[in-house]
Amino acid sequence: MPTTPATLAATALGLDFEATQHDGPIRSLAEAAAARGIDPHDLVKTLVVRRGTDDYLFLLVPGDGTFSWRKLRALLGVSRLSLPDADTARDVTGYVRGTITPLGATTAWPVIADASIVGRRISVGG
Repeated sequence: MPTTPATLAATALGLDFEATQHDGPIRSLAEAAAARGIDPHDLVKTLVVRRGTDDYLFLLVPGDGTFSWRKLRALLGVSRLSLPDADTARDVTGYVRGTITPLGATTAWPVIADASIVGRRISVGG
């Protein structure tokens, strides 16, 4: 098993997990899900969302799903949200886009997960 900030954090939290690595480039959601032997819904995207200056959160969305900015703003009680650029996302999480996960991030930002992934075994980057 690879030793990464994500695997170290998952171990420290006592999570039941399996680390996987791809042998080559993955070009689509369907390809990534097939390589992991899972349903595309269970391949969860981690988005970094900016609420304000130095204030971020992680948003977990099913790979085949989307989210509503309007509903997210209402849930958080804010009028404005944005996605940071790739460099800022790396700076605030310690991960490059495509590998972002709340597990082992440099800052423990709040996590909001889509209700449809609760209770399911999922796959996240890291």
